[in-house]
Amino acid sequence: MQEEALGWVIRTRDPDFVDWEAFTLWLEGDPARAEAYDALMAADTDLDSIIPPEPVAMPVAANDPGEPQRRTWRWIGGGAIAAALVAAISVGMMTRADIYTVTTRPGETRIIALEDGTRIDVNGGTTLRLDRNDTRFAALDSGEAAFTVRHDESDPFRVTVGDAIFEDAGTIFNIVHTGDATRIGVSEGKVIYNPDSQAISLPAGRALTDDAQGLRVMDVAPAAVASWRQGRLVYANAAVGEISQDIGRSLGIALTTTPGARAMRFTGTIRLDKNPARFFAGAAPLMGLRAIRTGDGWLLKEGNGPQS
Repeated sequence: MQEEALGWVIRTRDPDFVDWEAFTLWLEGDPARAEAYDALMAADTDLDSIIPPEPVAMPVAANDPGEPQRRTWRWIGGGAIAAALVAAISVGMMTRADIYTVTTRPGETRIIALEDGTRIDVNGGTTLRLDRNDTRFAALDSGEAAFTVRHDESDPFRVTVGDAIFEDAGTIFNIVHTGDATRIGVSEGKVIYNPDSQAISLPAGRALTDDAQGLRVMDVAPAAVASWRQGRLVYANAAVGEISQDIGRSLGIALTTTPGARAMRFTGTIRLDKNPARFFAGAAPLMGLRAIRTGDGWLLKEGNGPQS
């Protein structure tokens, strides 16, 4: 179990990791798995000092011609190396027991009230780490969360998302983090993006996206920020590919899109409904799309017409 948990820690730390459904199924298979994963995840800051960041040369047998093979230890999840990593990480766990993980299933929401007065609304399909001894810290590993922060200029609240840091300045903001993109919208106060480097100021009504196309800052309606808490999704010229991820996370359904549908854009408000058939009957035509049931999931494709 320790080796399995270590494998999931390594995989879920990868910014390109997307197989959250399989990870959730693994967690639900045995309560002890979540404890093992949380304990290893708590020591994640020690992983980089244990696992070499660059590929390590592997020796070549005398009868094997050619250049030495190079392999990155980061992706080796079993055997003697994994066992050694577990042993090494256990030392770090002694001082990181204060870190704990909050995980929601797709379609599930949760409200967390921190002792400092900060409130975190966690959307479905989300993994969030918090610190029992530091209520001014959070790490969003994946999914979506809205933060209503009690501001303290002398001790700012910081959210770590991958390699980025968002620091509050008396703020209500919403962050979405998927395998290939991070989005934040600010509805009140101000957030500083990477205060120790770029220091980009995001006041209320501003949003930031960091994805394959680069870093972009844009306007956003404050009422649209974290609108999922009120049972609706509000967009201004958003790609359907992005919208489909939000729908799947909020409703807890498997949703795919055709390439043509994924590239389409939409402006408007979509009201959420936990009944997928009823939801798509109204939402798909609104976006100029058709929704088709596919086994346990749904497919969005171009063109208006009867939903099925």
